[in-house]
Amino acid sequence: MSDAITQAVKSKYGSVALSGLSSDQDGVRAVAEAFGYATEELSSIPAEANMGLSCGNPTAFAGLRVGETVVDLGSGGGLDVLLASRKVGPTGRAIGIDMTEEMIALARKNAVSSGLTNVEFHLATIDRLPLAAGSVDCVISNCVINLAIDKDAVFKEIARILKPGGRLAVSDIALKKPLPQELADDLMAYVGCITGAIPIEQYRQGLVAAGFAHVEVIDSGADLNAYANVENQAVCCPPPLPSSTAGLAVVDAGCCPPTPTQPSDESLHARLADLLRRHDVNDYAASVKVYAVKPR
Repeated sequence: MSDAITQAVKSKYGSVALSGLSSDQDGVRAVAEAFGYATEELSSIPAEANMGLSCGNPTAFAGLRVGETVVDLGSGGGLDVLLASRKVGPTGRAIGIDMTEEMIALARKNAVSSGLTNVEFHLATIDRLPLAAGSVDCVISNCVINLAIDKDAVFKEIARILKPGGRLAVSDIALKKPLPQELADDLMAYVGCITGAIPIEQYRQGLVAAGFAHVEVIDSGADLNAYANVENQAVCCPPPLPSSTAGLAVVDAGCCPPTPTQPSDESLHARLADLLRRHDVNDYAASVKVYAVKPR
């Protein structure tokens, strides 16, 4: 089952990378702003770096400083890496990690068009990072760790690459109470960042077990229904009734015929949309701010 989940996640987010979603669309921009991005931040980077996949803004509370090395787990189109690169300056490094080839290609394109020289992206999974131990000042992530099958392995990898005194600043989805069985058993609910989420207390305990101190996992209070603002997931025409879950817009089937950059998987979208119309995600899940420090 874990292999099926991983392949589904790669396929879906590869499709999103090719979908044409960007800050040029009002709904996509509205999602980013709802989760803490300033208009000025979004306008400072290529529009295609934002695809409405965020559940927070980790660069806003990471306390990044000039000269630091920061790593973004699940960097997508490069949104947070590009913002972080400006904070750490030309003497710092901003590194993105993503397991989806299409996302890596998009992020590298966005970095080139930004003219930034302190940015790099690596194709890898976040539980096996291609980085040296003790080489990173800060690790950020945005609505991605919930997608990892083995979250304890991810926490240990973060601890491994951080320098003593280094920190973790993550936006993610965590559970406030158990999910209804039909959501818990649904593959597309996992891809959509619901089913893979763990309870808030388990998140905290996992980081403590990995060796972190000063661990905080705080419900941001953000409305996860903000994702319903995402427009034109299918690009060629807007859905009549968009719904969503954390990090992934959902549309009904049959909006328009598939194109080479729009895989014919609308039936999966329709299944998740149907589930979410019957459940308010806010009842079960929360957008959380996660902060922790690796002891010296």
